[in-house]
Amino acid sequence: MPAILDAIAAGPVVLDGGLGTHLETRGNSVVSALWSAKLLRDRPDEVLAAHRDFFAAGARIATTCSYQVTYEGFASERAERDEVDALLRSSVEIARRARSDAGLTPEQAWVAASIGPYGASPGQGTEYTGDYDLDVDDLRRWHRPRLEVLAAAGPDALLFETVPALVEVEAICRELAGSGATALLSVTVGTGGALRTGASLADVADWANRTKEIRAVGVNCASLRDADAAIRTLSERTAKPLIAYPNTGETWDPDTRSWFGDPAPIDSYVEGWLDRGVRLIGGCCRVTTEDIERIADRVERWATPSPR
Repeated sequence: MPAILDAIAAGPVVLDGGLGTHLETRGNSVVSALWSAKLLRDRPDEVLAAHRDFFAAGARIATTCSYQVTYEGFASERAERDEVDALLRSSVEIARRARSDAGLTPEQAWVAASIGPYGASPGQGTEYTGDYDLDVDDLRRWHRPRLEVLAAAGPDALLFETVPALVEVEAICRELAGSGATALLSVTVGTGGALRTGASLADVADWANRTKEIRAVGVNCASLRDADAAIRTLSERTAKPLIAYPNTGETWDPDTRSWFGDPAPIDSYVEGWLDRGVRLIGGCCRVTTEDIERIADRVERWATPSPR
C-alpha cells in the first residue's frame, strides 16, 4: 500500500492551506485568469518557497500548483501542449523538492497532484456553479490528458478538487475505474452542504464507494458551515476516510477577481471533524500558514492520548 495510504490509515494528516493566498502574501500577484498557475511558469522559485512554508507550518501534504494548468488556459499565453505538459510535471517535482528542503522523507510527507475541475479552466468561476455544457463523455475526454501526465509524474496521490457537479464526479470516477491510481476526490458545496448544482452528496458518496481508486472523499472551497454539513452527510454514507479543507468563509467574486465577507476561525471545527472520520484536513482559499499551524496543533492534541 502506498505510504500516503498507510499514513491516513494510522491517523489524521494535515493538508496545506491556500497556495494562491500564500503566494499573494509573499508579494506575488495572483489576479490573472491563470491564478497561481502563471507563477508556476514565471516564478517557480516562489511556488517552491510557498510549499516549504506550509511544510514548516505543519502540513504533511503539499498540493501541487497545477489546479489551473490547463491547455485552454495556457492557450491564451500562446503556450503549446508540450509546454503545458512540462508545467504539470514540474508542479510535482517542485513539491517534491520542497519536501526534501523541509527535511522530510517520502515516508513523512507526501505530494498530491492537484487536478482542478472543468469550471476552473475558462476562468469564469463556473467551478462554483457547475454550470457546464458538457456531458460525462465530454468531461472524461477533457480530464484525460492532464490526468495521464500528472499520474506519470509519480505523485503520491491524484487530488481531484473543487468539483461542483455530479456529472463531473461521475466522469472522474469512470475515468479512474480500473486504472489502479491512488486518487482523492473533493467536491465543493453550497448552502446546506449539497453540491453547487444542488445535487445530493449521497450520490457523490455512492460514486466514491463503487470506485476503488477513490481512497478518500470530502469537501473543499466552501464555507465552514456548509463544509460541516457536507461532512455530516458524507460520514453517514461512506466508510472511506473523509477530507475537509474549506475556505475561511469569504466569497470569491470572479467579475472583480476579489474576495469579500468576514473570515471565520477554521481550527474550531477540527476536533468535531476528526471525530466524524476526517483524516485529511487543512484549508483552501484564504487559509494561511498560521491557520495551518493552529490546525496541526489541534490534530496533534486530538491524536495524542491524554495521560491517565
